[in-house]
Amino acid sequence: MKIGIAVAGPAALPSAFVVLRDDLCRCVDRAAAFGYDGVELALLRADEVDVPRMKQRLSATGLEIPCISSGQVFAADHLYFTHPESAVREAAVDRIIGMIRLAAEFGAKVNTGRVRGLIHDGETFATAKQRYLSCLHRCADVAEQAGVELIVEPVNRYEINFIHTCAEGLEIVKETARKSVRLMPDLFHMNIEDASFRAAFESARGYIGYVHVADSNRLAPGWGHMPFDEIFQILGDIEYDGYLTAEILPKPDPDQAAAQAAKYLLGKLGRGADAVN
Repeated sequence: MKIGIAVAGPAALPSAFVVLRDDLCRCVDRAAAFGYDGVELALLRADEVDVPRMKQRLSATGLEIPCISSGQVFAADHLYFTHPESAVREAAVDRIIGMIRLAAEFGAKVNTGRVRGLIHDGETFATAKQRYLSCLHRCADVAEQAGVELIVEPVNRYEINFIHTCAEGLEIVKETARKSVRLMPDLFHMNIEDASFRAAFESARGYIGYVHVADSNRLAPGWGHMPFDEIFQILGDIEYDGYLTAEILPKPDPDQAAAQAAKYLLGKLGRGADAVN
């Protein structure tokens, strides 16, 4: 397994769950200094990334971009797949397609977390699901041509009212029957919504493309009461070998949070604290 950290540009919303906010290329350099293998880019638009410059920094540091996340598309621009207005849905699809094309430049995945949207008052789960799947299939058409995975992230009930548990996310993944659509468990959301880490991960074995990590309080791993020993055992049992990316609060400050997450995760992976500067 490899470790990553979620980062964003300086204009990202204060509510964005990222550790480092900086020029994106400087984020790469800072993440490399802490010992990470990759950075997840939390973007509002694909054109935030200077592709040639980013490729130069990735080459210089040896880091990767494993994932591009789209939460800000929902939170800042209020674009999402379940919106009652077709023009809004179209704009959301266009934004994600732009991210898919960017992801193809870096061999990254695209997270379709909160951009899936919500169940509107007076509407049904079935209506939201139909709109979501329609938009997701359109994105998958482009993703499969580009060789990019789309990942479905269940999100807890306090943030959105649609697709909370890994079982619900897995149902969507299976229903799409698309090779490009995979599940992305997030430990923070799982700790709220899933009754059993083991049952959730084992049920999704073979469908998991990416994992977000945080402690029980959204702080860096090791600063809460998340059962990480159990979780790492489960991940080993299901032979997950992808990224574990820290999506955590930048507290007490970004550098301390980034350093703690890297040190803790590297320790659990047996890669040694000496990898962290």
